[in-house]
Amino acid sequence: MAEAGKPAGSGVGKVGLAMAGGGPEGAIYEIGALRALDEVLEGLDFNQLHVYVGVSSGAFLAANLVNDLTTKQMCRAIVKREPGEHPFMAETFLRPAVGEMAKRSAQVPRLVWEALLEYAQNPADIGLFDSMTRLTRALPVGVFNNEPIRKYLEAIYGIKGRTDDFRQLNQPLYVVAVDLDSGEVVRFGEDGFDDVPISRAVQASGALPGLYPPVEIKGRHYVDGVLRKTMHASVALDAGAGLVICLNPIVPVDTRRAVEDGIMRRGKLIHRGWPTVLSQTFRTLIHSRLEAGFALYGDRYDGADVILLEPRRDDYRMFFTNVFRFSSRRYVAEHAYSATRQELWERREDLEPVFAKHGIRLRVDLLEKKDASLWNGCGLGDDEKGPMTHVLSELDKTLDRLDTWMVNGG
Repeated sequence: MAEAGKPAGSGVGKVGLAMAGGGPEGAIYEIGALRALDEVLEGLDFNQLHVYVGVSSGAFLAANLVNDLTTKQMCRAIVKREPGEHPFMAETFLRPAVGEMAKRSAQVPRLVWEALLEYAQNPADIGLFDSMTRLTRALPVGVFNNEPIRKYLEAIYGIKGRTDDFRQLNQPLYVVAVDLDSGEVVRFGEDGFDDVPISRAVQASGALPGLYPPVEIKGRHYVDGVLRKTMHASVALDAGAGLVICLNPIVPVDTRRAVEDGIMRRGKLIHRGWPTVLSQTFRTLIHSRLEAGFALYGDRYDGADVILLEPRRDDYRMFFTNVFRFSSRRYVAEHAYSATRQELWERREDLEPVFAKHGIRLRVDLLEKKDASLWNGCGLGDDEKGPMTHVLSELDKTLDRLDTWMVNGG
């Protein structure tokens, strides 16, 4: 699939990376998948790709890679605090937006007065209940504060040798967001939008409405780029990439065999309440749009190649795992690493010639090693997977058992 107007094969050897969002869970999954790819793709340096494109948490990882953070470093950041580094703490993503809630709550008296006044002036045309709908303006536009995310990223990119400035990067990075008031896609990093700090752009790209407040940049408000597209792989193709590797952690779960396989006691998602129903709905909408978008690439980019890697739909533990527990973060990274290796093995006959076309060797001999370890490959032994005391370790095990009980339906 080469871009229209370009000769077929003009992008051969130019590899791009496009990563979707998915919150903390998606970020950790993509880190494990990236590490697996880094190990088995010979001739490819993930810190020296032709172009990087990211949405939401995918933008965070793309910005890390283009800033020369290796896949090993990102894996270690999940489980180990390194001198001079900033460990990946999933809790950073879910700080309550206390300021936003307080600001909105302060508007309630004025809104009540305006509603009553409106009703008193037009009792025949408008009902009291209709007038009171004005109070919805007091609802917070986001329940979590995304400013800690920006500060966290700013600290990471402020370390010597890295940059928070798109214009100082050695390779192009595009962080995708959506202008709230126009609905238009904005690619931070391109001309006219490259003077915005990378940390601020990533904050805007991950501002999922309802969860995080829109991010104001130059008088405009921006929200999560997933509102328009899931992956935005076309941005990398338009930048001349002949091969785009796409990572997407957002897939709907299929629980129809969950009870039969002994994963859940009750196989109905509705039993787990509205958060699970909402998550499944969101995942289904996002993934269906992804599939529709990928179907169009063949006609638009004749000669270029796109490889999509994502979790299986029967990956129950991935869907239900709580990444805010230390052991669960380790589990998701390990699982993504193993699942990606397995997918590459199963698709090896199709993928080998595609990678070879772009000067990359898929190391099938390494994929055959079933005992490959994520942590050993990152220079971490079994005793270095995390600074957990005995008490914390026992607490974590208890929480794991509780989570398993909940997944099985109580």
